[in-house]
Amino acid sequence: MFFGLTFEKVLLIGVIAALLIGPERLPRYAELLASTVKRVRDFARGAQTRVREEMGPEFDEVDWRKLDPRQYDPRRIIREALLEDDEPAPKPATPLIAPPRPSGPMVRHTFTAATPPPFDSEAT
Repeated sequence: MFFGLTFEKVLLIGVIAALLIGPERLPRYAELLASTVKRVRDFARGAQTRVREEMGPEFDEVDWRKLDPRQYDPRRIIREALLEDDEPAPKPATPLIAPPRPSGPMVRHTFTAATPPPFDSEAT
């Protein structure tokens, strides 16, 4: 049905609404709900008509299922983008050179209460 609601759920909501609202006000609220649904439906139809008029004949050619955000899969999009790239990546003009490594032993500093860190907080 609508928003994943089954007939039983809609019937249960209707019964609860009838008990909470009361028999005196129920017809007025039902009429209000019906008019609201009608206005929303008319608004959606009007928007669709305006889009169809602005896009012209291409509106019917658009595959709207491709534009469904629920089908968004970043891995698929990246895979397709990489496969569409017909040109191989250009090779760099100069070879990449790794930076020189330090030749001496690595020194690890351990700070204790007797050895304050090199940052002076009063200077800032």
